[in-house]
Amino acid sequence: MNPRSSRAGTRSSALAFPVIALVGVVLVSLNLRTAVTSLSPLLGVIDAEIGLGTGGMSLLGMVPTAMFALWGVLTPIVLRRTGLEMLTVLAMAAAAAGQILRALAGDPWVMGAGSLIALAGMGIGNVVAPPLVKKYFPRHVAAVSMAYITGLQLGTVVPALVAVPVEEAAGWRVSIGWWAVLAVVAAVPWVMEIVRGGSATAVPAAAGASPAGSPPAGAAPAQRPRPWRSPVGIALALFFGTNSLCTYAFFTWLPAVAVSIGMTRAEGGLALAVYSGIGLVAALVVPWVAGRFEDPYAVVVVSVLCYLAGFAGLLWAPGVAPWVWICLLGVGPSTFPLCLTLINLRTRTEAGSAALSGFSQGVGYTAACLGPIVFGLLLSGPGLGAGLAFLTVVLAVMVVVARTACRPRMLEDTLR
Repeated sequence: MNPRSSRAGTRSSALAFPVIALVGVVLVSLNLRTAVTSLSPLLGVIDAEIGLGTGGMSLLGMVPTAMFALWGVLTPIVLRRTGLEMLTVLAMAAAAAGQILRALAGDPWVMGAGSLIALAGMGIGNVVAPPLVKKYFPRHVAAVSMAYITGLQLGTVVPALVAVPVEEAAGWRVSIGWWAVLAVVAAVPWVMEIVRGGSATAVPAAAGASPAGSPPAGAAPAQRPRPWRSPVGIALALFFGTNSLCTYAFFTWLPAVAVSIGMTRAEGGLALAVYSGIGLVAALVVPWVAGRFEDPYAVVVVSVLCYLAGFAGLLWAPGVAPWVWICLLGVGPSTFPLCLTLINLRTRTEAGSAALSGFSQGVGYTAACLGPIVFGLLLSGPGLGAGLAFLTVVLAVMVVVARTACRPRMLEDTLR
């Protein structure tokens, strides 16, 4: 082989594998919410057959955020002993196995066990996705984050939309079980990377690791990044937490809020779809803004103002333009794709990205568990005004902590 053909072959190989990684990242992102939103519309049907009961349905509603929080903490520990690619394969295998087990469930205990397994896989996937972007696309973080977050939003909206039609055509077991196929498909690109050899290395502990994941020659090992010892890490974790608390409060209670202001139950369900669907637009726009501007704090300001305008409309003019207020609320969670993008934009290394991803999502989804509970208690007690006042306080905290998270400082440079 002459030198020219050798160079051409090298270029072809270099192009081929990032494409596989890009496909792999997007496929993983499509799987990160399927076990959540494919189940919710069918709980009544499933309860009628296997007897979940009110308590069982409530527990199933709490499992997603609880497992996301737990595996936000545990995944970085596991990553120190295995590779990103191998752990991604295991995560997708767990997602598939759990969803198949749920589809076969004949009693609430099996349904619960399947949910725990499936959501453990998805919780791991939440954490490993940002460092995969950091490792394979260090110069295109914003663009690939846009693709990954768009996939996550699609994986949230589409299962909810098709759950009932598929159930009516083929039964609830098929409706919740067929998403296992997508999880198996998502594992294939990462199996290919492992088979290539040399990619499936454990996430390095060295703070000075190269973008590809291996420490530079002659570099002394450094301590594993501890995000809780950095103002950037603490701020991003609190930013993620306040965002998640507000978002999951409305994921759970927006239909009830809509009914309380005079909308029908059908309109309440549509309101939740609109609230979720606006996130698709944010997923396309916000990562681009975060990558283009050193300090994307303006996204936070716009998001909070939209939330507050929506709150004001719901309280003081609910019958005037309810769909305007719902759309304004839908713009509020634009801070979610910003949080995910900042995980990579505020870290220098793959190790830093993995550590910050686990820490911020562990804190974030723990807070998300509190949102539906506290807001629901206030909504059913003092009323909507009290619930929105609580969320306004949360947004005030977000405005403060996001100021630090958005400043162009790196986690590794601020560790104490």
